[in-house]
Amino acid sequence: MLETTHFIDIDDISASELDRVLSRAAAIKAGDDETRLPRTTMAMLFEKPSTRTRVSFETGMTQLGGHALFLGPEDIQLGHGEPLCDTARVLGRYGDTIMARLFDHDDLLEIAEHSTAPVINGLTDDAHPCQTLADLLTIREHVGSFEEVQAAWVGDGNNVGQSFVLGCAMAGIDLTVATPPDYAMDDEVMERAADLGQAPTVTTDPEEAIDGADVVYTDVWISMGQEDQRDEKLEAFEGFQLNEDLLDGTDAQVMHCLPAHRGEEITGDVLEGEQSLVWEQAENRLHAQKGLIVELLEE
Repeated sequence: MLETTHFIDIDDISASELDRVLSRAAAIKAGDDETRLPRTTMAMLFEKPSTRTRVSFETGMTQLGGHALFLGPEDIQLGHGEPLCDTARVLGRYGDTIMARLFDHDDLLEIAEHSTAPVINGLTDDAHPCQTLADLLTIREHVGSFEEVQAAWVGDGNNVGQSFVLGCAMAGIDLTVATPPDYAMDDEVMERAADLGQAPTVTTDPEEAIDGADVVYTDVWISMGQEDQRDEKLEAFEGFQLNEDLLDGTDAQVMHCLPAHRGEEITGDVLEGEQSLVWEQAENRLHAQKGLIVELLEE
């Protein structure tokens, strides 16, 4: 089992534990590890809708011999009808683990504080560590040894990017981050990355970021709940789109966590092109999370 009780941020586990989770995921994916968790239940709390998070966790629990229970905004009164702490206490007694996909990161921390069952972050506005597990598994499979990989993040310094920064620091990946000046990664995240051993290089020039990169990663510019910032962000991110012109002359493979806004942060040609790892990356959500669940729950 992992030393941490909860998986709230990617750096809740150590670098060696990260390697162990990824290796476990790869073995499960290859059929070399047939670990099962029968009669195991996951309570899945959703404030934000999702395709990949819900389906990958629910499918993963089924394949492991367990059961996942979807609890959406209409199913329970999360933080409204009763305090979060009370919900956490009850669900922790009913189930073996809780996965929560919420807006406020502090709400997730409160759930973890009061739950006796392990809590997994399925996404908050601050972090998306399960996505980072899938990202790193994809890089290891399709790009190369982490110590030899040069990666670039081009776009918004959002929750996905912040978890990726920390994950790259833990894995020893050489990362360059390109964001518009007003949309950089959080300073506290960059400090944590430095403490983990490898803070990324920072630039506001996408061409500089992808120069020599083996993999280039982007995400939506307008995240869920930011629709009122659309016009402002589209103007600020001009020149940051992953398109054939920007990628001309590079054989870097392309990643995107989905859903993609084709024609904004990435073009359809690049998303569907030969350099795209997007669909492998999406599939690896399932395998990476199964590796995490087994490492968290197996006794």
